[in-house]
Amino acid sequence: MVNKYPKCFVTVGTTRFDLLTEYITSTSVLRALKQIGCVEITFQIGNSAVNPEEYEKEGIKLSLYRFKDSIQEDIRNADLVISHAGAGSCLEVLEAHKPLLVVINEELMDNHQLELAEQLQVDGHLYYCTCDTLENTLSTVDFNLLTPLPKPNCSLFVKYLDDVFKVKTS
Repeated sequence: MVNKYPKCFVTVGTTRFDLLTEYITSTSVLRALKQIGCVEITFQIGNSAVNPEEYEKEGIKLSLYRFKDSIQEDIRNADLVISHAGAGSCLEVLEAHKPLLVVINEELMDNHQLELAEQLQVDGHLYYCTCDTLENTLSTVDFNLLTPLPKPNCSLFVKYLDDVFKVKTS
C-alpha cells in the first residue's frame, strides 16, 4: 500500500529561495504532489519575491506565509516536509520523525548544505534533489524506506568528558 501525504509543509527557512518557490507552485510539481495524495500545502516562503497569500491551484490548497516564531506546529501537522537544506530545518524535521525531501539551493557558494543532505540521504534519513529534479523525485521515491533519526545518546558525551578529565591517581 502506498502512503498518501495529504498535508505538505514546505520551508525555505530565513533565506530567499525563489527558485524553490517557483517550482513548488508550478503546475507540474503540484500535479506530482497530487499524485502522492497532497491536497494542502503550507508554505513558509521566507524573503521570496512572491506575496504571502492563500489560493487553490491544481486542486491543492496553498497557504503561503513569510515567517513565524516557530515552524514546529507546521512540521507536526504535516504528512510530508519539503525543505531547503539548512541544518536547523533538517534536524527539526527529522527529530519530529516526518518524511523529508530536501531541495538543494544550487545558487549557494561553498554549498555545505549539499554535503549535509548527501550524508543524511546515505544514512537513509531523507531524500534530496534539486529544483530541476523535484518533480521526478516526488514521482519515484518511496518515503516508507526512510529510517528515523536515532535519539541522541548524551551518555557518550559524558563518558568522553569523564575520560578527558579523569585524574590519574597513583
